[in-house]
Amino acid sequence: MPNPAAKGLSAEEILARLLHRDGMILVINKPPGIPVHAGFGGGPNLEESFVHLAFGLHRPPALCHRLDRDTSGCLVLGRHTKALRQVGDMFAAGKVRKTYWALVDGAPRESEGRIKVPIRKIGQGPGWKMKADPRNGQEAITDYKVRGSIDTPHGKRTWLELYPHTGRTHQIRIHCAELGCPVVGDKVYGRAELAGDLMLHARAVAIPMHSKRDPIKVKAPPPEHMRADLIACGFKEEPEPAPVAAAADPNPPPKVIPDTPDFSATDAARNRAATRGAFKKKGRRPGGPKRVDRKTDRERR
Repeated sequence: MPNPAAKGLSAEEILARLLHRDGMILVINKPPGIPVHAGFGGGPNLEESFVHLAFGLHRPPALCHRLDRDTSGCLVLGRHTKALRQVGDMFAAGKVRKTYWALVDGAPRESEGRIKVPIRKIGQGPGWKMKADPRNGQEAITDYKVRGSIDTPHGKRTWLELYPHTGRTHQIRIHCAELGCPVVGDKVYGRAELAGDLMLHARAVAIPMHSKRDPIKVKAPPPEHMRADLIACGFKEEPEPAPVAAAADPNPPPKVIPDTPDFSATDAARNRAATRGAFKKKGRRPGGPKRVDRKTDRERR
């Protein structure tokens, strides 16, 4: 697959990344190196490829949440307004269970724990970033667990599994840095001298779409630039998920009334009826009972 940062994804490429599809949502495996939407500098973005994911609806799907430009993994899209509202509310309420994998520089002192460090944004426009701020920041909570570690020429490298309970921008990257082990490849909050791709992957999501059913659970295979280190840390290779785009829609989306109704079918039917003389002010409707002119009937008596 070509570098997604150089151009947008083709129909074939975006369909190959589809992990889940039903009548309400889609989940795709976002590639690293491409923003989900146009930023300050413009350029290619993932939203441009959503037109290939409409699957018969009037409009393409839209983002239910965000992932950073260099983060890969599970990205949830709503197929219509109702889905966007429902899933967006669940993300805001913390009901969507998210799992991230990160390869970090160093290792935490404890093999598992919770990070509670408030975060706030600094600056506007290009060059902005987030900062840990216990006094004025917004609440941010992340649980973590060590899955494995290896020794490298640059020191110890650890595979962390992380569960964010809040959804602050750059939350995991800042919390890993506050833990003393920044994400490898993080040029903003980590060791800038260690050039390379960001080692952060949105591994899985669990979305409780229906109150009486189990959550929809989806996981994304790790990107190629993380795979070798993950395997060295103990990750077991697994079969790639089967593509779902070509299959018939198992749960057709509900009918959605577009903002601008399409009256072309109605107009065509009206024109055909007028040509055939079906609509007349007097007389019998096609297929209906014969009309009786009561006044004429009395006169005949």
